[in-house]
Amino acid sequence: MEIRQLNYFIAVAEERHFGRAAKRLHMAQPPLSQQIRQFEEQLGVRLLDRTTRRVDLTAAGQVLLDRGRRIIDEIEDLEAAVYQVGQGSTGVLRVGFSGSATYGVMPGVVRRAKETMPGLSLELHGEMLTPAMEKGLRGHTLDAALLRPPVASPDIDHRVVAREPLVVALPSCSPLAVDLPVAVHELQDQEFVTYPPESVLFRTAADLCRQAGFQPRVARIAGTTATLLSFVAAGGGVAVVPAGVRAFQLEGVVYRDVEHSPQIELAVAWRRDDRSALLHNFVDLVVDAQAGPGAVR
Repeated sequence: MEIRQLNYFIAVAEERHFGRAAKRLHMAQPPLSQQIRQFEEQLGVRLLDRTTRRVDLTAAGQVLLDRGRRIIDEIEDLEAAVYQVGQGSTGVLRVGFSGSATYGVMPGVVRRAKETMPGLSLELHGEMLTPAMEKGLRGHTLDAALLRPPVASPDIDHRVVAREPLVVALPSCSPLAVDLPVAVHELQDQEFVTYPPESVLFRTAADLCRQAGFQPRVARIAGTTATLLSFVAAGGGVAVVPAGVRAFQLEGVVYRDVEHSPQIELAVAWRRDDRSALLHNFVDLVVDAQAGPGAVR
């Protein structure tokens, strides 16, 4: 049984007339009649009762019409689904992102995805460090990641989508919590709450302190941004974080600009050999979501 034969039969069965069915199919009536006869011979049953005035269905023809319509609908749905996947407009992506991107970047990315790629399902893995996201990409447990360069693996491509300065998160009772930029050397006597040593932000903050002439005194290490800021709110130390973290407002924490702060990058990363249209549409979406101040095009 061929799909073409099934479509011919359905047209005749619905129209109850060979002439009207032929017109609907944009073909001549004699070839259509011949196709239906061959179809009946192939199946070994009579599908239609023909009279000079009309065409009626046999019991076998009624079964074929009912189930044939469902088959054609399913085939059309399958064709549409395959096309959408091939065009990169539907599917699932597993996306990792750094803790500091949780508050400033990811809400915009998720909102943009919902608006422009409704067929995309995002499986989100947050509060990840860059080395862990690189491992996830190489191990095929992540499809994309929003991370802080540099990227060590040659198997991973990335595109910088934004740059932002650093700020210092201070307990609200700190003498430094005034409405002025904080010079790094003013933090010399402070205890620090930091991300783990393997994180890009840990290394960046440590380099800033060394350039200012001192080694930071690390009092606590926090694996997530929310935990880090909770320690700051409790008076457990100060933390150097990207400016986007300001979006996370927590009682007991104030943010102040860092004087002469460097710009820290945020990038979207993916496996170099991944040719998925869905993935590359998502990469473009992230770039578009970040368009504006601080964006890199």
